[in-house]
Amino acid sequence: MIPREILKKVRYVEISTRGLVDEVFGGEYHSVFKGRGIDFAEVREYQYGDDVRTIDWNVTARTGQPFVKVYQEERELTVMLLVDVSASGDFGSREQMKGEMAIELCAVLAFSAIKNNDKVGLIIFSDRVEKFVPPRKGRSHVLRVLRELFFHEPEGRRTDLSAPLEYMSRVLRRRAVAFVVSDFLGEDFGKSLAVAGRRHDVIAVRTGDRREADLPAMGLVEFEDPETGRHAVVNTSSRAFRERYRTLAAQRREQQDQVFRRSAVDVIDIETGRPYVQPLRRFFEERARRIR
Repeated sequence: MIPREILKKVRYVEISTRGLVDEVFGGEYHSVFKGRGIDFAEVREYQYGDDVRTIDWNVTARTGQPFVKVYQEERELTVMLLVDVSASGDFGSREQMKGEMAIELCAVLAFSAIKNNDKVGLIIFSDRVEKFVPPRKGRSHVLRVLRELFFHEPEGRRTDLSAPLEYMSRVLRRRAVAFVVSDFLGEDFGKSLAVAGRRHDVIAVRTGDRREADLPAMGLVEFEDPETGRHAVVNTSSRAFRERYRTLAAQRREQQDQVFRRSAVDVIDIETGRPYVQPLRRFFEERARRIR
């Protein structure tokens, strides 16, 4: 029995994201993702300029007139949500935690997929794959996906991005559009990302918070690494410390960007306390521009 508060959260997210589905994606959703293959559509009479390799010789022989096979791209997509539930998601200096923002964003992506009659699947991971929901269609299935995200109690605290990427490639036979929603604080995921990117259309959705890149002067503060549990007391009033903190954060981000570039993976950056509509719209507009 699912607790009533979980159902209320799911319903709230469904209502609050309903308008965003149309606002963000509009008619661009399918235009920026390729279908999973080519399907036979019909046979018609040969027209000047048709590729002779498409001639249907059986029909041509029966009718005495040249006919060609017509194919069309199969538009049904499989959208996979790979969602990081490691302990670093339980951080946010504004209204939301990174993990809460991730769930809301997943709702927008999932409802957009079913609006276009696509399948949606889910992989919840930390330093291991913790939950797999096979891709299916329909509103009731998407509500189940959201309930899993709200209801799930993480087993691991750390992050291993290779685990869900490799798992997805094993369980999915056909090409999928895979949104990897994470802060990407794991190590050595470049090879797995590149391999997954060759088989699937992988998009990195990088979650963040402004305080992960820039600290205010607050005097002596005790910090805890949520994934390792280690504690440290630092003097945030020290300008040298804050500069070093910013430098390390910038280096970490650049290292991630290099991995994304080498793997030919698109990135959507979202940040707690800021609307994610604009980054999503920018992603779709840039990808549509590249296709054109």
